[in-house]
Amino acid sequence: MNALILNCSPVRDGATAEIVRIVSQAVSARMQTKCVCIDDYDFRFCKGCRRCHETAECIIPPDGAGLLIEEFAAADVIVCVSPSYWADIPGQFKAFIDRCTPWCNTHEPHKSLPAGKKGYAAALRTGPNRKECERIIGSIEHFYGHLEIECCGSLCLTGIETKDDLSGRTAEIETFCAKINGSDIT
Repeated sequence: MNALILNCSPVRDGATAEIVRIVSQAVSARMQTKCVCIDDYDFRFCKGCRRCHETAECIIPPDGAGLLIEEFAAADVIVCVSPSYWADIPGQFKAFIDRCTPWCNTHEPHKSLPAGKKGYAAALRTGPNRKECERIIGSIEHFYGHLEIECCGSLCLTGIETKDDLSGRTAEIETFCAKINGSDIT
């Protein structure tokens, strides 16, 4: 079983990256894990032309968005870990989601990922407002739904500014990882 763990932040060594590392370590005994950062991929923005609604192909020449969706295709389990940027997902991650429109199940024709994928979402923010984390989880789960990835669990962490702030949150992260390890991929 293959797990893709995506750092949805362009920061490669912050609290989001630390959660990615912890999740990867926790699930690596059961799954082959691959951790990537959204900033590992260079891609252009969606032009909103809707041509992919007619052809299931993007008019933009191949770039990093296609490489990242290939990682999604190769994974059985996908974990997106996102910080809050102004109460929502980072722009880089949103730009990737927009470029996934050829795989969106709201139009025909559309491309499809292999069936049976399980998706998990984790959100963190510096302030105490849990609703902000829930909004981020909602964005990720909405994305998963349109790619027909089954939403299987989430984690909301508030009060996280740096990696050090994660030390008192071990139990929450371990519970989240246990859900991922319990994934039953058929």
